[in-house]
Amino acid sequence: MEERYSRNRIYVLPEEQQLIKHFRILLGGAGIGSIIAECALRFGFENITIVDGDLVEESNLNRQNYRMQDIGHSKSEALKKHLLSINLNANISSINKYIDTDNVENIIKGHNVAINALDFKSEIPLVFDKWCQKYNISVIHPFNIGWGGLAFVVEPTGQQLIDFSDNWQNFEVQIIEQIINDSRSRAKPKIWIENIISQYLKEKRVLPPPQLSIASWITAGLCTNLLFCIATGQKVKYYPKFYLSSIIDDRN
Repeated sequence: MEERYSRNRIYVLPEEQQLIKHFRILLGGAGIGSIIAECALRFGFENITIVDGDLVEESNLNRQNYRMQDIGHSKSEALKKHLLSINLNANISSINKYIDTDNVENIIKGHNVAINALDFKSEIPLVFDKWCQKYNISVIHPFNIGWGGLAFVVEPTGQQLIDFSDNWQNFEVQIIEQIINDSRSRAKPKIWIENIISQYLKEKRVLPPPQLSIASWITAGLCTNLLFCIATGQKVKYYPKFYLSSIIDDRN
């Protein structure tokens, strides 16, 4: 095992380390995806394609992997530069474009797994999944819920997010409400999540959901673990099952 990954020993076998090095990750969206990318790279995933047309804004700095000097610059390019500062030999590609119906197929081709961290500002996140399904690519959906991290894995042959709802408007809220309902049905209500959603829906202005750095890093860990399992053929839960992690559920 390379010296860089020597502390992965026991947890990761040498042949697994070599396998994930060449496993091709497509990162659609470099918001929460920026944290996932660093976690995955440090773990040993060295082939990452970053696609995002956004510029870095000051409001991103509370939870995303950018610095003051990145403000006003391309997220995809800034993230690529940051990742290469960690591992200069990694194969990091950046595409400074928004994914749309015209380019989505070409962008998806050639990857082993995709992370759908696209904003639900249009139907594109659902279109992204549709094309991944066509090319037999599993998709991880990460979500920042402030005090907790959430991730779904969508299998090409399994249930899709569009089966839940084809309405992209307020899709994140719909997904969180699904988690709330599922938790209640199992007699394990997530009161803290219910309170956050309730307060968010009462806001007088139309604002993006509140998010914290805490959830970004928790979610990055979940996603990197899932990437490892998918790459090495280990069993994972598929949508509509989910992974949710927060100390709020286990403080006592």
